[in-house]
Formats: sequence, structure tokens, C-alpha cells
Amino acid sequence: MNNDTTRERKHRTIATNRKAYYEFKIEDKLEAGIVLQGTEVKSLRSGKCSLQEAYAAFKGQSNELYLLNLHINQYEHGNIANHEPKRERKLLVKEREARKLRSALREKGFTLVPLSIYFSGHLVKLELALVSAKKKYDKREATKKRETERDIRRKFRG
Repeated sequence: MNNDTTRERKHRTIATNRKAYYEFKIEDKLEAGIVLQGTEVKSLRSGKCSLQEAYAAFKGQSNELYLLNLHINQYEHGNIANHEPKRERKLLVKEREARKLRSALREKGFTLVPLSIYFSGHLVKLELALVSAKKKYDKREATKKRETERDIRRKFRG
């Protein structure tokens, strides 16, 4: 048995989408690779990325998943071959997962939203979530619960 496959890679978070936890009800999570250009990786190493309006979708009838509206700033020291900040980026998922996601998106009305982007060793990975929109009363309930937990922690601390 090879030790290289059993070793854990170091994770370093680049950006998280904290708003997604508030706006959506998370049904399922998965990890996907992402196809990037060289200047995009260099820009990500300096933390220049925003997941706020990003989402994943299938293009045409194929099972190829693409990430849309992910904003990666142009590399400061780049030349004329610098990347486009909001271009479509192909996501790398297994064929079986892609078919399962496509059927969930089509039948149940879910959306694929990125939760975080991070380095796993030298690779850039994306944590995707299959989400459904929260109702207004669900958001209010979550806020109320968070505030009561914060009050309880304050009372026990002080």
C-alpha cells in the first residue's frame, strides 16, 4: 500500500461564502477541482477572489459543470496574457456525481453554490453545496437562534 495516497494534504482557505449559509438551506456538499490559468493561481495565492455572486451550472446537454461569476482579480504582475476576471471556469467532478447533480438541479429546483475555495496541497479545490432558497421566516428564525446563543455565551463568560 502506497503512503502517498493515505497522506492528508494541507488545506489553506482562500475565500469563503458566508452569506450562502444565511441565504440558503444546504442539502448536500461536495468537493470539486477547478480548471485555472497560471495567472489565476498566482492571484489566488495572494487571496484576490470573491465568491459572492458565483454559482455552478451545466452547459448545454453535456455533463460538464461550469462555475460562473467567480471573480478572481487580475494578477498585478501579469502581462498581456492575463486572465479575464469573471470568465467561465470548468469544474472537475466525477461523471456519476455530475449525473446525480444534473437530475437534482432539473427535478427538485436546487442550485449549486460555492461555499469556499481553498488550496489542498498545490491544487485549488472548491467546496460546492446543493442548496435551496430559505424563506424569510427561516432567515428570521436563524437570526433569532444565533442571537440567543450569543447572549447565553456572554452570560456564562461574564
